[in-house]
Amino acid sequence: MAVGYKGYQIDYRRPLGEPALVAPTSPQWRVFKNPIAIAIGGVAAVLLEFADARIRSGVWDHSTYKLDPIGRSKRTGIAAMAGVFGPASAARRIIGGVNRMHRKVVGETPNGEAYRALDPELLDWVSATAAYGFLEAYHRFVSPLSEEDRRTYYRDGEPIARLYGVENPLSSDADFFAMLDRLLPRFEAHPINLEFLAIIQSGKAASAVPKILHRALARAAISLLPDAVRDRLELGAEFDLTVTDRLLLRTAGKLADKVRSRQSPAWQAAQRLGLPGEFSWLSPAKQRKMVGERASVRPGHAATLT
Repeated sequence: MAVGYKGYQIDYRRPLGEPALVAPTSPQWRVFKNPIAIAIGGVAAVLLEFADARIRSGVWDHSTYKLDPIGRSKRTGIAAMAGVFGPASAARRIIGGVNRMHRKVVGETPNGEAYRALDPELLDWVSATAAYGFLEAYHRFVSPLSEEDRRTYYRDGEPIARLYGVENPLSSDADFFAMLDRLLPRFEAHPINLEFLAIIQSGKAASAVPKILHRALARAAISLLPDAVRDRLELGAEFDLTVTDRLLLRTAGKLADKVRSRQSPAWQAAQRLGLPGEFSWLSPAKQRKMVGERASVRPGHAATLT
């Protein structure tokens, strides 16, 4: 099934055999297949981005976010999925389109500071918030990841980040916190942050899902923010994650990690590569064994799978 994005069609099942930008054995595929981790991590990433007035102004003034926040968020999610699971050629087209839109994003914050979306510092931070947010959400609410897996996850995301113009992609958690420390003095509370959280908690993004889960999701995202960021954004005790929230989200996260959806990008991308659709739901050991067996039968094919 092809998915539309800004005039582009993404078919995760075709062309047959075309590799993605990220190998299917990567922790990236494990993390991005889980919708709970992506939802929580995505909200955390937006909060970290909106903490900086330059990014907040750029998004609010130059996108459809304030008019269609749900649609805009879904399009961002599609672009992220295409980068990990899509055929490399389709992913490059979509990322190129995003970059062309970003060239037009220039302006001034309410305090008169000039900004442009293609500023290397802003590109680095936006990429960092997404990478860290998705990874940390999976780690805390789905399944813990080893230090080796975390480093591999960051390393495997570098080709995608570079296509977006990122000059300093993360290679470790330490890189994220170093970048955060440099930007922290700029962070500030703002009504737009609260407006964004109200949209998330309203349940409009997925009306079939109980509102209690949306409220828990918003609190979970805030729980991923380092304490210093949360203090800067003035997100107080009313946003604390409750015991019920934590239990609810961990149950949902683990359940989502077991649901083998044939409509998911992970399933269809695996089929494109000649792998079983359930490949992303297998253990890393089984994945490595399967890839090794295929490589021995089809020499030269391993490059697309590892």
